[in-house]
Amino acid sequence: MSITQQYVLDAYRARQHGEPVVPAPGAHDWQVMRELRDYRQFRAVLAGRPAHGRLRKALARRLRPRPTC
Repeated sequence: MSITQQYVLDAYRARQHGEPVVPAPGAHDWQVMRELRDYRQFRAVLAGRPAHGRLRKALARRLRPRPTC
């Protein structure tokens, strides 16, 4: 059974029992990603590392034009 089929079945059962319908799959994906980012920043602060800018610095190093001799 796919995740969509399971969702439809759960929504149908909830409606039959007068319960609130469960959220659709993927409805809170962005919220989960933000919470994961916040958690990683929190852990970095506790470990004494900079909490942000690591990805930006790594990309800047990669995208910087190489000097020609």
